[in-house]
Amino acid sequence: MIRNSIRKIFNQDEPNMKVITLLLLMVSILSILLAIGIGPVSVHPLTVIKILLAKLPFLTIEHNWTQIEVNVVWGLRLPRVLLGIIVGASLAITGVVMQALVRNHLADPFILGVSSGASATATLGMLFGVFSIFGTYSLSISAFLGAAVTIILVYILSRVNGRINVTHLLLSGVALAMMMDALTRFITLSAPNALGLHNATFWMSGSLAGAKWGYLTLPLIVAIICMIALMSQYRALNALLFGDETAGTLGFNVRRLHNMLILVASLLAGVTIAVSGTIGFIGLMVPHITRLLVGSDHKRVLPISALLGGIFVVWADVAARMIIAPEELPIGILTALIGGPFFIWLLKTKKQ
Repeated sequence: MIRNSIRKIFNQDEPNMKVITLLLLMVSILSILLAIGIGPVSVHPLTVIKILLAKLPFLTIEHNWTQIEVNVVWGLRLPRVLLGIIVGASLAITGVVMQALVRNHLADPFILGVSSGASATATLGMLFGVFSIFGTYSLSISAFLGAAVTIILVYILSRVNGRINVTHLLLSGVALAMMMDALTRFITLSAPNALGLHNATFWMSGSLAGAKWGYLTLPLIVAIICMIALMSQYRALNALLFGDETAGTLGFNVRRLHNMLILVASLLAGVTIAVSGTIGFIGLMVPHITRLLVGSDHKRVLPISALLGGIFVVWADVAARMIIAPEELPIGILTALIGGPFFIWLLKTKKQ
């Protein structure tokens, strides 16, 4: 009975989107509340809820917590967890975009070198201040430029006779990733001071440790704008899965769609990497899991991927700060340890 109900809800052909969305929203809220309280200094979930409710101007809550707990919940962990939600959602959406662009479910910003390109230019800006003319947004803009250049090069190199060649796609992505990684190593070896080198290295491994309230605004705005743009074009994305010629025959402007997808992927990857460093394989794993749950319709895939990506990164961050507590493990290391075997499994599945 229960198994049949679950199968009916998570039916790829006609999934119950209202139930699935509501369920994932509840899991997201629960994950936020629990993740805030977990760490070297633990805070009870009820205390977390009371502290958060006390911040609302129209509620009066009995004060039975310490100032340390307030600082931990409101000043340290809440912005960190919310940033994890935004980063995970953005990376998952980026994966969906790139997989639609190249029509291959193995595509990912990490595998195709986009993350490496963003890291190279961002590191250059961090250590040498090359993009300091952009002020507060110098890191985001530098990462965006690196991501944009890399994704355009991969897209150009992978086209053979006007079509995306999967072999060329993977090979060009690997080659550009290696080139960008080599450039990043050269930049870090030329770092003017040891502290800058350490900070850049830790940042490149992926971490939410430095999260602040001010870090949330730009990634959130970019994610919302990109999500609205993609949802408005979900039919075009569905058509693109059948090939450029088919999409063009159905009346969609394929070139303009490609340009939009490149811009969206670059924006999301650049802004996300600027605030969290390189967190790999989220864009590969989450969209694939989403398609197993709700099918391939982008009207379903985009919002569900965003929710799943946020939940995944939040709990990966919890694991990162607990495994070797009180020290922290970069999230990128954990996602690579999980994502590597997942990618191999995908390759074997595709082969079969």
